[in-house]
Amino acid sequence: MVRRPGTPLVFVLGIVGCALVLGWFGIPVVSSQGIVLRSHWVAGKISSNPSDSAWEAIPPIPIPLSGQIITRPVWPAPSAKVISVRSLHNGEDIAFLLEWRDVTRNERLTPGVFRDGVAVALPLGDAPAFFCMGQLDHYVNIWHWKADWQSDVDRRAARAKEKKRKRGGIRRFEVIPRRPSSVEDLIGGGFSTLTSKRHQGRIQGQAEWKQGYWRVVMKRPLTHDGDAQENEAILVPGRMQAVAFAVWNGENMERNGQKAVASWLQLMMDPVQDSPKPARDEGQ
Repeated sequence: MVRRPGTPLVFVLGIVGCALVLGWFGIPVVSSQGIVLRSHWVAGKISSNPSDSAWEAIPPIPIPLSGQIITRPVWPAPSAKVISVRSLHNGEDIAFLLEWRDVTRNERLTPGVFRDGVAVALPLGDAPAFFCMGQLDHYVNIWHWKADWQSDVDRRAARAKEKKRKRGGIRRFEVIPRRPSSVEDLIGGGFSTLTSKRHQGRIQGQAEWKQGYWRVVMKRPLTHDGDAQENEAILVPGRMQAVAFAVWNGENMERNGQKAVASWLQLMMDPVQDSPKPARDEGQ
């Protein structure tokens, strides 16, 4: 393997180590390298609804997933094998629609019971980072959607509607955690360094589970001059950058590092297009 100038040695050694360990366990190498995920430009507001018709106009990109075998406890046989991804942006916000097969819906987190989840990883800065949680001085911004957090958000929204509809009568009490979003905004600088950012809610999530499939939308404002948040991945139209994904199946006892992963692939965001001008009346 020839190391390109400027590529961190740790990154190269990590890739070599991955290949050696995969060979030792007899696991075929499943790679997402070479895949380009396009974020399509659209005019107007982007819906967070996974069933919005705008998503149907965008072809899904199937991305292969493999087991996490870099750190202990290794997880060589995750249940999710493929995740389908679509992306839209309107020059103000970017959204990802993530779909994968999961025959069980796990939206509770209690001792011995685990939740479903999915994550998007984006490097901080231009230098490559290790796709599993990043590395020292090469951090990653991770958007982690959690099924139990989605349940909390949805139940609170339903409760608010119920209160507006029934202003009198018997009040029903239920302790529901207050979540600014179903997506946790995180920073990673290597294994066991995952840290939740102080300010949450900039990344919003919405999800649905139907007929054995999760469909999750994650949406965040784009980065404009002067408004970049601290430790936030830069997302600029017309720019190519890296992105990675991970999936957890709670029914399969998957949590933390026990997950299905897709290493870095390329995200290409369409340039912002000018809105079409109204046709000119020839009689004027």
